[in-house]
Amino acid sequence: MKNKVAIIGAGMVGSTTAYSLITQNTAEEIVLLDANSALAQSQAMDLQHSVPFAGFTKVQAGTYQDLKDCAIVVIACGAKQKPGETRLDLVKKNSAIMKDVVPKVFQANAHAVLIMVSNPVDILTHQAISLFPKKRDQILGSGTILDSARFRFLLGQHLKINPQSIHAYIVGEHGDSELPLWSTATVGNIPIARFRSLTSGVKRTIFEKAKNAAYAIIEGKQATYYAIASGVAELIETILFDRRTVWPVSHLMDGEFGLHDVALSLPVVLGRQGIVERLPVGINATEKKQLKQSAAKLRKVIQALR
Repeated sequence: MKNKVAIIGAGMVGSTTAYSLITQNTAEEIVLLDANSALAQSQAMDLQHSVPFAGFTKVQAGTYQDLKDCAIVVIACGAKQKPGETRLDLVKKNSAIMKDVVPKVFQANAHAVLIMVSNPVDILTHQAISLFPKKRDQILGSGTILDSARFRFLLGQHLKINPQSIHAYIVGEHGDSELPLWSTATVGNIPIARFRSLTSGVKRTIFEKAKNAAYAIIEGKQATYYAIASGVAELIETILFDRRTVWPVSHLMDGEFGLHDVALSLPVVLGRQGIVERLPVGINATEKKQLKQSAAKLRKVIQALR
């Protein structure tokens, strides 16, 4: 199977993800699908014209038939979060869309790795896995990759250190019940607890800014897309080239911390087949309690959909 990526949803997140792949010269081919075929065609044409400035990537608008030889399918379609809405407010609208889209993806290509980006990402990831339980390791959500990036950026800004040298995760729901893993956070290999300027008040402020960043951005410009597109492009590269990189993506819990029948984010190893290894994450008692609370919140939404 060649390094071909399909993106379902040609709005700002989908098209910016395609643009990120082109500038990074990651994929051989990108196909855009959208219920609005004119939008998909126009986005593809605009993206095609960026190719001479970047790596050579074939870009086209297409249909589900074009998914048959894709390595990865990104789902970025559906209603977007409006000012004042939470991600969970989108659940009924986007759940109905996914019941239509996901079966069409696997009917066209049973071997593709599916990356769910549409919100609420944890609920929709769980829904996709519920429809195709045997493909659980092929189905993952972008989860808290963006929350963790925001977290690392803000920590780096405070400590005046490149965030790429900061190893810190936000896990759980991609939303209001998410939690920071302070107990495992490091700068290089130095525990973050050793940095005295990170008082409990500073840590609380940094986490709240990371958690609520989407609300601030949406209030100002109606959508977030640059950072999430960059993150999804990194997931795609990890999978296409079997990088075996650790990412905090949304996936089905299999007894971790006593959790079942819910999808949320914890660090896993990603490779060409999707999730290739689940890691024994060590967290403290407070974080375990918060993680279980996050899972309980998500499970209530799952049960309400049934």
